[in-house]
Amino acid sequence: MSRLFLIFFSVVLALLAAGVIFLHINQKEIMEKEERVTETMVFVEGMNYATPVPLPVEVSFAGEPVPVDIFYVREQLDRELTVNTYWHSSTLLMLKRTTRWFPVMEPILQQQGIPDDFKYLALIESGLLNVVSPSGAAGYWQFLEKTGKEYGLNINKEIDERYHVEKATRAACDYLNKSYAKFGNWTLVAASYNAGQNRIEDAVSKQYSRYFYELHVNDETSRYIYRILAMKYICENPLLYGFKLEPGDFFNPHDIKLIPVTQTITDLPAFSRSHKISYRMLKELNPWLRSDKLTVRRGDSFEIATPKSH
Repeated sequence: MSRLFLIFFSVVLALLAAGVIFLHINQKEIMEKEERVTETMVFVEGMNYATPVPLPVEVSFAGEPVPVDIFYVREQLDRELTVNTYWHSSTLLMLKRTTRWFPVMEPILQQQGIPDDFKYLALIESGLLNVVSPSGAAGYWQFLEKTGKEYGLNINKEIDERYHVEKATRAACDYLNKSYAKFGNWTLVAASYNAGQNRIEDAVSKQYSRYFYELHVNDETSRYIYRILAMKYICENPLLYGFKLEPGDFFNPHDIKLIPVTQTITDLPAFSRSHKISYRMLKELNPWLRSDKLTVRRGDSFEIATPKSH
């Protein structure tokens, strides 16, 4: 019996020792896991969380109040402010371009009697880039070829003045003033720039209201107005919406001189070299030149931009 007892006692001691070792190892693993979790929690607490964007208390477009007390108006504005605030790369680049192109547009808008807020329409139309839409609309103001010609822009194989910022802005002003004569308020004018005058006129007629925020329009046109508003308030208060830019971060306006052209230029690369600039620079400053030559008909004239330092 004593021998069996000793064997049993030895086995119990061995099991107890193994248990102690297991508990020690397990406790060590648990402590290591807890440390890792704690480290992770500390790291997460140091991260930047996405937070709701601040909504302005009073909102207006072109001097016309926006009824943010209506739930769907406030929520759509919230949507566009959120999308454009957190779409960092796109919005950041647009902010940088405003200092180059808004100073070109603003005096033209003022001269033509168009509210200054319409520069934000050009901003959301093109991002202040000479882009081409799937439908063929081109330039900062996104004119279709037919509409551009209707409003006095020269468009052919050699030139396309939809890409000429000053001339396209004047053409846009003509369109906007014509729309205002039809609708009598600037918000409907902006909506018609997206949807077309006929569609907005049809909505006004069928829904018995000339107040945009009472109209049921397609999602694209509805978002269009609120995106204009969103970019207006982001541009006016960039830091409030998380965009911290120093003065040197913005793009400078082009410092140019204009060369009058009254005769045909058969070789624009040679023309650029004669003015001591590269052909690339000529095209960058004059994107409306769409060919390597410029035909000037009798009675016509053009102005070609070159760097003032040359």
